Amino acid sequence: MANVNLASVVLRTALRAKIGTRQSHDMIAQKIGKREVVGHGWNGLPVYADRVDYPMPAIRFKENTRDVLALREKEKGDWKKMSLQEKKALYRASFCQTFAEMKHPTGEWKACLGAALIAASMSLIGMMLLKAFVYEPIPETFDEEHQKAQLKRMLDLNINPIHGVSSKWDYDNNKWK
Repeated sequence: MANVNLASVVLRTALRAKIGTRQSHDMIAQKIGKREVVGHGWNGLPVYADRVDYPMPAIRFKENTRDVLALREKEKGDWKKMSLQEKKALYRASFCQTFAEMKHPTGEWKACLGAALIAASMSLIGMMLLKAFVYEPIPETFDEEHQKAQLKRMLDLNINPIHGVSSKWDYDNNKWK
């Protein structure tokens, strides 16, 4: 969070130094339009974002219309006199989504899983194509008969008698120790 605040301070300082304070405020005003700035925001800039970890955005979601301004005057009085529809209209003028809508699953996991499965299947197909067209067949010395013959030859030649295969063979009884 400190890095975000530091980055926003650096950005604002750079904007003010490069184009001047007045022009940077004009540029921000162009981006937000006639929406009301109501707070500091999560990064210090007047931007709108629906975030569960920082529920109060710096600006309102919608611009003020005559209907919304009338509701804002009415909200200064007794809230019991306001209808449910008016309360919802006020909420939707300030916020895009409710907490339930923000926390609702988006189904993004399906796209991630699909992409991972596509990548895995493409790598398997690539491996099979390489095995079929690029790699040579496995040498005949890999079959069990040749491996047994190679092991017998290693034992006959007494290869590596201290720590190797020959150290585990009992030459007197012709069996493994």
